[in-house]
Amino acid sequence: MQPKIAVSSNYRILPLAWLALACAIAFAAPAGAQQNNAAAPLTSAGPQTAPQAVPSFWDPRRRPDRPDLTRISVIRFMTENDYPPFNYTGPDGNPAGFNVDLARLICEEIKVSCTIQMRRFETLLDSVATNRGDAIIASLAVTPQLRAKVDFSDPYYRAPARFVSRRDAVIPEIRPEYLEGKKLGAIAGTAHEAYLKAFFTDAALTAYPSDDAMRQALRRGEVDFIFGDAISFAFWINGTDSENCCAFSGGPFIESRYFGEGVGIAVRRGNDVLRQAINWAMFRIWEKGKYTDLWLRYFSVSPF
Repeated sequence: MQPKIAVSSNYRILPLAWLALACAIAFAAPAGAQQNNAAAPLTSAGPQTAPQAVPSFWDPRRRPDRPDLTRISVIRFMTENDYPPFNYTGPDGNPAGFNVDLARLICEEIKVSCTIQMRRFETLLDSVATNRGDAIIASLAVTPQLRAKVDFSDPYYRAPARFVSRRDAVIPEIRPEYLEGKKLGAIAGTAHEAYLKAFFTDAALTAYPSDDAMRQALRRGEVDFIFGDAISFAFWINGTDSENCCAFSGGPFIESRYFGEGVGIAVRRGNDVLRQAINWAMFRIWEKGKYTDLWLRYFSVSPF
């Protein structure tokens, strides 16, 4: 996910309020992830009865060289405590979540001690710049503005955009010509709205002030499809608020001009030793299947 999917100047993804769901996730069988671009939207497997899709952000043909790990004795990761399911305070008062578990896997792979500090989100960049921590793993979107302040690891997830329809109107593939004359909804002022205006010009677009207003419009049949952040949609679809009304239609859209470069781990500028070690460790975690296990633990409905 990118800076609120280019909704505001904030540097993280849209908040997810379903902590209870994140703590009681169902496991599913993995399937290969697919990607969309503006010209050729993907064919999706259909409603959520399809096998779980686990994205892959690493190319097996580009295996990173093992860096000199002897120069790293501890990694002080920093995150925040109110961004479930990515990072939150667990029942025992300790850090928990997708980001936290990935940080621990990285430290296990590098075989170094690991600490995880919780800080307010707005203090994280200053904390790493002043050496109060080594790495930020808090769903930071990779943007040109942030690249001027910190260096980033390779992306370890991204927030695709997707269409959602009512369950009785799901279609397996979405292209602009397929939605000609259809009523579409998006949040006003977002990258999702801009994308629809650019590529789905023959559809009727309504901009809504909030997620809740947009989702209620779909449930009432005021629009045929809504378009937005797929991770937020995935939790809504699988949660009680949706009342089992809706499902994904078509596949994911990941056009970076609109939806960002992905989410990475930030380190101080010039700290190439740590950045390369993190990249190497994440590739190994993915190669061993541990990333797939982690993904399935936190996402019972795939956003991809």
